[in-house]
Amino acid sequence: METVRSTNELSSWVESWRLENRTVGFVPTMGALHEGHLELVRHASQLADRVVVSIFVNPTQFGPGEDFARYPRNEDQDSELLQEGGCHLLFLPETSTIYQEGHSTCVEVDTPAKRLEGESRPGHFRGVATVVTQLLNLVRPSVAVFGQKDAQQLAVIRRLVRDLHLPVEIASHPTVREPDGLAMSSRNANLSADERTAAAAIYRALSSARQRIEQGERSAEAIRRGLREVLEGELLIDIEYAEVVEADNFEPIRRLRGSIVMPVAVRIGTTRLIDNFSLEID
Repeated sequence: METVRSTNELSSWVESWRLENRTVGFVPTMGALHEGHLELVRHASQLADRVVVSIFVNPTQFGPGEDFARYPRNEDQDSELLQEGGCHLLFLPETSTIYQEGHSTCVEVDTPAKRLEGESRPGHFRGVATVVTQLLNLVRPSVAVFGQKDAQQLAVIRRLVRDLHLPVEIASHPTVREPDGLAMSSRNANLSADERTAAAAIYRALSSARQRIEQGERSAEAIRRGLREVLEGELLIDIEYAEVVEADNFEPIRRLRGSIVMPVAVRIGTTRLIDNFSLEID
């Protein structure tokens, strides 16, 4: 595995692969890698001949008072994991590389970015859309792989790629979970022992909702109430939202049909966690 920090080095490697008629897969990350990230890398290696992984903690997607300063960073450990996981090229840009002096261009997606994360974290998706557009333009992959845990982000990026006619396939990979169902996240490391126990309620709430749907419940409001009831059973959990939305535009629905997502966001102590289940309803 090679490691580069400049856009010129990145372009040189990618262009050399193209001259060899090799396809390029891309996995953008913010580091603090875990098994969930490595599954994305493995998935990308099945879809392309060469895999580029970027590690960049993007300051523009963090709002005031959020955890940018304490977001976990461990470059050496991340590099070692990627070497073992099948990455061919690691891109480690500085902030000044991505946001050059005088940077004044942003990318903003309307639907499906307006609600939920868009409301809870103003400016978040503008930062995500801007940095993803830049990274896709720099790497120019044939396919980029994102995790389904960030379902709204995935919907935003798919809309971005479609609307701007970017020549890349967006592939997704199922959420990778701990044995008790908690979605793997870099932020899990910030949980105390008691908070980690409480966090398992997120998966219980989603599983209970899915079971009710499989048993025939089609009222979105009933599912919302059920999600909140399970989460409210844990005193350490503060609910930001527990919703049922259309998968494509993340707008709320009344009756369950077609492709839906049940996104959840909670705070446990100082840590914010998100998760979701996606379902196809006949």
